[in-house]
Amino acid sequence: MTTMTMLLLIVGCMVVTWLPRMLPFLVVRTVTLPPIVLRWLQYIPVCILSALVFETIFQVEERFVTINWLHAVALVPTFVVAIWTKSLSLTVVVGVVTMACLRIII
Repeated sequence: MTTMTMLLLIVGCMVVTWLPRMLPFLVVRTVTLPPIVLRWLQYIPVCILSALVFETIFQVEERFVTINWLHAVALVPTFVVAIWTKSLSLTVVVGVVTMACLRIII
C-alpha cells in the first residue's frame, strides 16, 4: 500500500512540475509573438539569475540586511570569468571551485 501511494505521489509531483514548464512551449510554438515581446523575453534569464545571486549575497536578518561575505568573495572571480568568456559551463565550474576553496580555507 505504501509503495503504491509513494509511486502515485512521485508521478503526481512529476506531472505538476512538468506541466507548467511544457505548456508555455506548446502554446508559443503555434503563435507568432510580436518583436517587443520577444525582446522582453530575452531579459528573463538575466533577471532570474540576478535575483538568485542577490538573494544569496544579501540576507535579511530581523530588520537588517547583512552581506554573506563568503558568497560575495566567490562572486568576484565567477563574474570576471562570466564576462570574459561568456561560457555558462566555465562560469559554473569557476563558481563551484571558488566556493569550495573558500569553504576549505575559511
